[in-house]
Amino acid sequence: MIEVTVDSVRLSTMSHHHVVLLKEVGAQRYLPIWIGPFEAEAINIELHGLKAARPLTHDLLKMVIDEIGATVSHVLVNDLRADTFYARIVMDVNGRHIEVDSRPSDAIALAVRAKVPIFVADSVMEMAAITPSTEEESISEEEEEPSAFRDFIDSLDL
Repeated sequence: MIEVTVDSVRLSTMSHHHVVLLKEVGAQRYLPIWIGPFEAEAINIELHGLKAARPLTHDLLKMVIDEIGATVSHVLVNDLRADTFYARIVMDVNGRHIEVDSRPSDAIALAVRAKVPIFVADSVMEMAAITPSTEEESISEEEEEPSAFRDFIDSLDL
């Protein structure tokens, strides 16, 4: 497992899709995950220390977890299949270890509220992580052309 932090939540001006960028702790690798607008807003609200007038869904989830005496240990982006990311919310409930299936965006929104670590499976990072290139680096003629995915990520201001 690789620990990551939420680097930012971005909106693509080309596609109008939201992307959460997870940054590997101690490295320059990023994992971009497309997310919905409501989850993007929920993550941004917490990252910027804003308060909603009433609890948002992820606030409610955290309050329920707290009230039943459970604690969130961490979240894990554990799989990538057919361009879909999967995550697990890992909790301790009355001495029991429980893992709950989740969309990564919901797991991340909960993690930033619970202030717990976010991890990514090694295999997921190997499949989907990007490393921003420096201005000196260029693609040689022998290398493959960048994919549309990489073009999109390269257009983001990291």
